[in-house]
Amino acid sequence: MLSFSEYGDADAPALVIVHGLYGSGRNWGVIAKRLSDRARVVTPDMRNHGDSPRTQTHSYEDMAGDLAELIGHIGGPVDVVGHSMGGKAAMLLALENPGLVRRLVVADIAPVSYSHSQMQFITAMRGVDLDQVTRRSEAEAQLAALGVEPALCSFFTQSLDVPGKRWRLNLDTLAAEMDRILAFPDVSGQFGGDTLFLSGAQSDYVQAGHRPAIRDFFPGARFAKLPGAGHWLHAEKPREFEAAVRVFLGL
Repeated sequence: MLSFSEYGDADAPALVIVHGLYGSGRNWGVIAKRLSDRARVVTPDMRNHGDSPRTQTHSYEDMAGDLAELIGHIGGPVDVVGHSMGGKAAMLLALENPGLVRRLVVADIAPVSYSHSQMQFITAMRGVDLDQVTRRSEAEAQLAALGVEPALCSFFTQSLDVPGKRWRLNLDTLAAEMDRILAFPDVSGQFGGDTLFLSGAQSDYVQAGHRPAIRDFFPGARFAKLPGAGHWLHAEKPREFEAAVRVFLGL
């Protein structure tokens, strides 16, 4: 089963926050702690990330199944917030297991295939000489020298085990499965629960042309944008992101 952290009262309504590619549950710790004043917040590490199992596959069917198992363990139905890759996994979970999901927040992703690649970041992480790293700032400097922007350098090194000289990411499987990560499964069905597509106003991940596909799966979908935010909207505008989630979920 997925490794996870938990915040708040065990008797409060459950909220599962699903991180994106190269992330982990710890990336959401601050927001999770703040939301735990009104919810039982669970932040899993997805497979091949953080402390969760390493596998040879990384499909959305795999990830939706992992989330269904987790919800079966903690007790459902639950509210779900998913960002990027985690948003796609959360959408498939809701479509395949609608009884497990009360309400859904999809952060800056659509149920479509994307043409851009994330392989350059795997190349950069593989390029870090971990034998020369004694603190995260040194790894950040190496990533920056490899062309990674500062905000992402800090983000990636949250998944670095400095004493163990290893990444808490299964880079081999993520590289091998990149085409599946960028795609969205061929799936049918609809999720009739309340659904919010919350995007960064400066991001192009959720476009007007994606709305027909979104409404095919989520007929009651609502849309909102966070001004001044890009794809990493929860990191760039954490208070605004938190406020939007609170309003939508009534927390």
